[in-house]
Amino acid sequence: MLSFQVLPAQEIHPASAPLGSAVSRQPKAERLPHIVFMLRPKARKEHVFLQSEFFLKMSHLSEQEIIRRQALEALQASGVNPYPSEAFAVTHHSSDIKKGFEDEKAGEWTEVSLAGRLMSRRIMGKASFAEIQDAKGRIQIYLNRDELCPGDDKSRYNEVFKKHCDIGDFIGVKGFVFRTQVGEISLHVQEFTFLSKSLRPLPVVKRDEEGHVYDGFTDPEQRYRMRYVDLVVNPEVKDIFIKRSQMVNTMRQFFNKEGFLEVETPILQPIYGGAAARPFKTHHNTLDMTLYLRIANELYLKRLIVGGFDGVYEFSKDFRNEGMSRFHNPEFTQVELYVAYKDYLWMMDMTEELIEKIALELHGSTKVQVGDNTIDFARPWKRFSMYEAIQAYTGIDISEMDEATMAATAKKLGVEVDATMGRAKLIDEIFGECVEGKLIQPTFITDYPVEMSPLAKKHRSKPGMVERFEVICNGKEIANSFSELNDPIDQRARFEEQLELGKRGDEEAMVLDEDFLRALEYGMPPTAGIGIGIDRLSMIMTNSHSIQEVLLFPQMRPEKKAEGKTEGA
Repeated sequence: MLSFQVLPAQEIHPASAPLGSAVSRQPKAERLPHIVFMLRPKARKEHVFLQSEFFLKMSHLSEQEIIRRQALEALQASGVNPYPSEAFAVTHHSSDIKKGFEDEKAGEWTEVSLAGRLMSRRIMGKASFAEIQDAKGRIQIYLNRDELCPGDDKSRYNEVFKKHCDIGDFIGVKGFVFRTQVGEISLHVQEFTFLSKSLRPLPVVKRDEEGHVYDGFTDPEQRYRMRYVDLVVNPEVKDIFIKRSQMVNTMRQFFNKEGFLEVETPILQPIYGGAAARPFKTHHNTLDMTLYLRIANELYLKRLIVGGFDGVYEFSKDFRNEGMSRFHNPEFTQVELYVAYKDYLWMMDMTEELIEKIALELHGSTKVQVGDNTIDFARPWKRFSMYEAIQAYTGIDISEMDEATMAATAKKLGVEVDATMGRAKLIDEIFGECVEGKLIQPTFITDYPVEMSPLAKKHRSKPGMVERFEVICNGKEIANSFSELNDPIDQRARFEEQLELGKRGDEEAMVLDEDFLRALEYGMPPTAGIGIGIDRLSMIMTNSHSIQEVLLFPQMRPEKKAEGKTEGA
């Protein structure tokens, strides 16, 4: 029986591998550097090259990933737990230190503890500089071998930090704050704790002294799919989501101050309603019934107004089984608010006040830069009726046209028309194609034709119209509001008209909700309601080009696996 002596691991390039070995037999396209163990039979002088079973299992890994797994094993072998269970007490964040440190008060910064990812290293023998990135930014740290390891055992510095720490690893450090000779505020490390090993290398983003980025992690497909990497290597992306959260909090505080109640309504609904959209469909096994993911929460919130609440709102996830674009995601967020004894004119004034306040809270000004446009949310905003807006931007008055004439006019204007479109759909398409994209400053479009708004109250003085407005800003709708229809007989007739449109093939036509009609028959007070798109408003308030930029995890197509890759590659 042969006995073998295991020699240190070496890198063997395929070109230098012995003929007939496992490495040399690989196809040229797959010949990457391999880590192999050299094993020498004690009774013979020749070397036998064998790939370790461990590395055969990891053949899909890159060289860097293999090296990091070696470092992981080395840490474990040296008694360092790469994934410790103990909590690490953090006393400060990087931004706190940079903002608060003063040289004359350095004595107040002698016991500082912070944690984060290791993002860069400059090793200079027995001293090193490095950068840690935490939730609020980056800060430089300084490590000295003899101070970190005062005894004879220098392995904490020589082995753990110098050899087995990689960019992306989480570490915890304790020490005191000082200013370097070049004036950079830094942490002098006295204690060092390994917190988590990163097994994949981060993308290398190069920045010059002026902050310009080169070779950045900029591919949208990768950024949206791996948002966890995007947030690490492009920390400015965090600002988008911080502003989004601030925006939602501002709205919530505004509503609460007015005395409105935040509520929750069903996401799974037996009858979808409250908007014109295609739903996602599912099945409840226990009840043996079809359910739909909600497309809106309007009908449930109005049931609560019937029940006696004067003002209710909900920040809701809604779902519409429709196309995707830079303005559309099948899962989106909106806030809906319903207030008793109010009308759409009151809601217009409130909406101006609310969004003006959001701009001031986020930017300190009513003016917000969005692309090449400066949008001013200062009150009052411009107001046009639907017909006035179409005439202003097309030169055509469509207010008295019948369906056939309107269809012909739409075609002349370059709008795609099909047989399923009723008069309301045609008006909507003409407005969308010819007007909406030209409205950059916040604008109220009011007084829609009754055919377009089956849930809105008929106009008090304009026959054939309803009391409705939309807020258009930066070329897209960001809010929709009605004086809510509370006449149960009129509401039933409107639903029945929608059923007829559905029979004609309109997949977005509303369905008849008998329970909602029953609720209205018990009586609903005059009510104003509004839905505000959180995602689209976030796009404007953060100067984001697409809706995917303001969603942490936007919907993506399934990831394509590279040919020859194994599961998990």
